[in-house]
Amino acid sequence: MRWRKVLATVAVAAVGTGLLTSAGVQAQGDDVGAFRQTKTVERTFTENGDEVRVDRRDVTVQVDHTRNLRGRERVHVTWDGARPSGGRSTSPFGENGMDQEYPVVVLQCRGRDDAGLPAAQRVRPETCWTSTVQQRSQLQVPDAAAIWRSDRYADDTARSALSGVRTLPASCGGAAPGTSTHVTPFVSAKGQTFASCSSDTLPPEAAVDASFPPAEQAAFTTVDGKGDIQFEVRSSIENESLGCNDTTACSIVVIPVMGISCLQSDSRQLNAACRKQGRFEPGSSNFDGQGVDESVSPRYWWTESNWRNRISVPITFGPAPNVCSVLDDRPPVGFYGSELMSQATVQWAPAYCLRKDRFRFQHNVLPDLASFQLMQQDEIPGAFVSSRKTVEGEAPTAYAPTAVTGFAISYVIDEPKNAGERRTLNLNARLLAKLLTQSYPGSSLGRQHPGLEDNPGSLNADPEFQALNPGLSTGEQEAAAVLVSLSESSDVIKAISTYIDDDPEAHAFVEGRPDPWGMRINPAYKGIRLPVDEWPLLDTFTPAVQQECLKQNNDTPYLTRLAAPVTSFVKIADALLDAWPYSQTKCSGLGTDQFPYVLGRADRQGVGARFLVGVTTLGDAERYGLHTAALQTSAVSPRAPFTVRGRQFVAPTDATLAKAISTARPTGRTQPFALEDGAVRQANGYPGTLVVYTAAKTSGLDRSTARTVASFIRTATTEGQRRGSGNGFLPDGYLPITRTGTTAALFASAQQAAQDVEAQTGTTPGGSGGAGGGGATDPASGAPGTDGVPSDAAAAGDDPAAAGGKQPVDAELKSLGSTQGVHSALGAWFLPALILLLLGCAIAGPVIRLRAAGKEDS
Repeated sequence: MRWRKVLATVAVAAVGTGLLTSAGVQAQGDDVGAFRQTKTVERTFTENGDEVRVDRRDVTVQVDHTRNLRGRERVHVTWDGARPSGGRSTSPFGENGMDQEYPVVVLQCRGRDDAGLPAAQRVRPETCWTSTVQQRSQLQVPDAAAIWRSDRYADDTARSALSGVRTLPASCGGAAPGTSTHVTPFVSAKGQTFASCSSDTLPPEAAVDASFPPAEQAAFTTVDGKGDIQFEVRSSIENESLGCNDTTACSIVVIPVMGISCLQSDSRQLNAACRKQGRFEPGSSNFDGQGVDESVSPRYWWTESNWRNRISVPITFGPAPNVCSVLDDRPPVGFYGSELMSQATVQWAPAYCLRKDRFRFQHNVLPDLASFQLMQQDEIPGAFVSSRKTVEGEAPTAYAPTAVTGFAISYVIDEPKNAGERRTLNLNARLLAKLLTQSYPGSSLGRQHPGLEDNPGSLNADPEFQALNPGLSTGEQEAAAVLVSLSESSDVIKAISTYIDDDPEAHAFVEGRPDPWGMRINPAYKGIRLPVDEWPLLDTFTPAVQQECLKQNNDTPYLTRLAAPVTSFVKIADALLDAWPYSQTKCSGLGTDQFPYVLGRADRQGVGARFLVGVTTLGDAERYGLHTAALQTSAVSPRAPFTVRGRQFVAPTDATLAKAISTARPTGRTQPFALEDGAVRQANGYPGTLVVYTAAKTSGLDRSTARTVASFIRTATTEGQRRGSGNGFLPDGYLPITRTGTTAALFASAQQAAQDVEAQTGTTPGGSGGAGGGGATDPASGAPGTDGVPSDAAAAGDDPAAAGGKQPVDAELKSLGSTQGVHSALGAWFLPALILLLLGCAIAGPVIRLRAAGKEDS
């Protein structure tokens, strides 16, 4: 699912790089920098002094967005017109993609190809990131096979017996008679040169046990000349050596491998080796890792023959996470609460801290109820929540609608025969119930569980899932037996469990009715009362085990080890990016006193066999380019025969969020809107839609704090609702709140809430609803007025559900900066020990937790 607005502009316009300057951060609204370029690429041979063209193609490369990127964000790269690939590898990442023919190599590089740049700022092979020695170095290759020395576009230095470096480090071996060596060193952002010809001469981020898997790809082109990938960019936070950030120019470099253009050599063997044109048929696979014709492989991406065919895509990064702390020495004002806000507040923060007439805003992630309690106790000025909260001694509180977003069921699933990632997925409430209630046994260990013996082993082996998603692999997998979810209290968990409880089929399953194929709920969860704010881990079954490692670590229930919930949604997004389950089922250690057996996190899944499903925020799903499932909206009787026909599934888009919001009803003056699951389904809206409110007291706040909160609400619901990737704008994954159209009532309620918070007259809930009195306000001064309020430009744009697109917003508004969200329970606020103790007691639940030693989610 991508909401990105692809602009008519086909290349990155010269409107600035968005680099941080002393004057602030350049704002770049809706222009996401969609890129398109066509280039003629070719391969030639020299025959008797003449140039002979072997192949020539016009390759068009497109990238959906290139500006204001953040670490681990994925961009969609597509191409057309390339030579079809042969010998498809099981994985395109890193060295695993080397045994292919005619792939398209995609790399992240420091520098640009812009004309007129100094040499030090130009992109070159030495500034392109790869993860392994094999991608950069050819050591002691027999002269007759050193095909790079026959490159007709290379200079004399590159054709010498040792090229790329003047001297070879001792750890890389020496020169041997009759052999040739080439090294493509890597030059870091700090100017350090890494020979990259052995494990100890690679940059530190290329270590075997690196935190992040390879991002560079040797991607496959289909027989029609087309291909596409999701390419993950890395900032200087993830890869300091590469060094890409808001002040460093970088590029994505796309190299359609056509093969080395060859000189006519005196050596018949070298001539023949260089001129090979592939042994695999177009579209074929090479899953066994057989040898390929290296002249047309990605191994020589750095040769001048291939490098000259590159298409360079300029990219820019958003500001560093610490931009506010660097440029603003004022103490931060911490708003606490829902992680649903994180991607929005990442972009909003510098719109506050980089203006001296505002304040230094900081978002600290904390469970909704805990944040509300801190707000009521005057420990924080405002809390981000998604539903009405009740606490003892509650003061009058206004709920200002601040963002329309929601949760996603995101996934990474591979098609059979390594045909790429599944792009669409249908899920219903009963399947989610099966996952959350640990009703899939996962393996032979889980099949020992009483009541689960006859259940499908995992989601992909479930006939119901197969009926809704035909064509996927049906082999049972441990990681496919669970939904990666949250271990904390959250309004998202409440929304998911409400969706399950309101669905007739899912409700009946939870109550104990088997599905049409006989699958039954895990007895530990039978009849669980829903909805819940925090999903309990109720299963206590421990299987009989034979392996010594398991015997010594069998004190945690097996299905609980599989579920392994984590503390934040961004951790789930990371797991999906890496296809790395959190399940604690991997044995390691030697069984000795010094190295005892331990159970730890399962291995990353290999490309071609990935299957992982998890709960994420819509903002994270958009930022990281994750695929999201469509959820069923049609209600079906559990007694009716199962059929796929007639079931409706809705994916998250602007239009489907707007349809959901169109059903929202006001419940009182500045109180949360009623967003009932049944009404959302009936409107065919997206079931995961949620409104995030800024909750603040309307009495008891000092005048300065009240003005600060009111100013935030006004700015966030006017200036902050302009869609775009730049600082101060609203990112994808959120539906803009505007003065007219579907979200008009939310907008009016927010302005009324700001007025009530600022007035501090103790306005109580009730009245005629959330539309309230008060007018719009100026976001800079907080004074009543109409400036800065987004306005829809045309009637067709009033309702994105009707228009099928995004709501237009006022282009005249100006914006300033942004920082990374702060995932900290305390952030810059020092909470008294007593408050922490009370908070821990308040949010604790009677649930079974994973043992701390067995978890790796912290």
